[in-house]
Amino acid sequence: MKVTESLKARLGIGAALLGGVTLILAALLYLGMTRVADRLDAALTSEARMTRYAILSREVSTFLVIATETVQTGQPADARAERLTPVSGALSRTFTALRADLEGAVDEARGLGLDMQSRHATQSLGLARMEALLDNTLSALRAPGTDRARLRAHIDSFANAFDPLLNAAVNTERIFRNDILSGIEDLRQRLSLAAIVLALLAVGLAAAFHFGLIRPQFRRLDRLRDAAQEIGQENFVVSLPAGGNDEIGRLYAETGRMAAALAARRDAVRADRARLNETIAQRTEALRVANVRLEEIDAARRRFFADISHELRTPLTVILMEAQIGRQGGEGASAAFATIEARADRLNRRIDDLLRVARSDTGQLMLDPVATPLDRIAAQVVEEVRAEIDTEGLTLEVAEMPALQVTCDPNWLRQVVVGLLRNALRHARDGGRLRLAPVTDEARGGFSITDNGPGIARADQAWVFERFAQAGRAQGAGFGIGLALAKWVIEAQGGAIDLQSPVRRADALGPAPGTKISVRLPRATG
Repeated sequence: MKVTESLKARLGIGAALLGGVTLILAALLYLGMTRVADRLDAALTSEARMTRYAILSREVSTFLVIATETVQTGQPADARAERLTPVSGALSRTFTALRADLEGAVDEARGLGLDMQSRHATQSLGLARMEALLDNTLSALRAPGTDRARLRAHIDSFANAFDPLLNAAVNTERIFRNDILSGIEDLRQRLSLAAIVLALLAVGLAAAFHFGLIRPQFRRLDRLRDAAQEIGQENFVVSLPAGGNDEIGRLYAETGRMAAALAARRDAVRADRARLNETIAQRTEALRVANVRLEEIDAARRRFFADISHELRTPLTVILMEAQIGRQGGEGASAAFATIEARADRLNRRIDDLLRVARSDTGQLMLDPVATPLDRIAAQVVEEVRAEIDTEGLTLEVAEMPALQVTCDPNWLRQVVVGLLRNALRHARDGGRLRLAPVTDEARGGFSITDNGPGIARADQAWVFERFAQAGRAQGAGFGIGLALAKWVIEAQGGAIDLQSPVRRADALGPAPGTKISVRLPRATG
């Protein structure tokens, strides 16, 4: 790619031209201001010399007055010298200052041209003549003698010769000052003209830069913006002119390729979406059929539970009645029939448990809350799980229960505690020990079940009570209930269930982390 084809290079060249014109204008202004400043300094110096010439004229007038007085009064030479000493000293100092000014003016005039230097040199000669006239007149006045005519002639000669020289010096300074001021005006006009020319050149360059380079590129960028908007609206058929090897031209080409790639991708996505919709429709139909089948199976399961419960309760009712009658028949038969009655009553409770769990699966939770003693629930729980605990070789520690009643459905509370003990039995079998203890506070009472098992990971504790949790402890077995159902049952009765793992060392049953689950229900009132 050639340098002139690069948009960056063209922009750089344009910026360099504008910057060059700006620098030239700045340099011109700087030089002009410097020249103006030099001329103003020269003009001010000239004004200062004119002021010194005025002082010199005043001092010379004073000198003439004093000299004329001393001659008219016929004062001797010593008296004349004494009277003239102060004014001659002042004149000497003024001449010295003027010489220094003129020497400085000659040096400064080197930048103003040879003519200015010649003028200042001529002024130095005139000043030297005036100083010589003064010295000659002072010498004549200090000489011995009182010849008034001679002394008066010296004074008149000094006055007639000094005045033209002084006027010539003042006029020269005035002409010099006016020339300087005129030069400043000429310089101002030249600088103004140069500034106008450079400003017009800068404006022309800026206009050429804008209309010849910037504006066309903006039009190209506008077309690129319109193409981007079309692409954003999923219209990938964009029309961008081909050609151009600069940056925008390459961007045109890349945008066209991007639009073509997006169009191909859109077509592929549409095809994939169509296939996905077809797959979703197929899977939805399959799920619908499966749901219908599951509903049929669930209805059949509920009918089965209802039928089997009815079929079991009828003979159990007969067994219970016969056992009660048999217990009244004799002492030996009483114990046997009591056992039959207890087992039948326990089997009846198991059937009730089965029905409650089955109903809860349908979202129905039938509760019958009454004031229930904790010790009675604890006795029923121990009686129900004792055989299983003994079979597994575990030890169940049952703490002394307080004389406390809670408001709950006693069957559901018994079933929840039994389910928690069975969970602990399955997962903490190797720990060898379980504990059932009361928990109470000012408003609630209930039970805690502690095991000596491996515990539950902290990451699992946040969701172990979720209904579809996959942690082993959240699942029930047989006719028991899992942690999710236990939480639902307890909270539905105004209670709370919480978990602690690992167990605090003061409450632990052994070296294992262990798990402690507490169930609290509202205390019974009245």
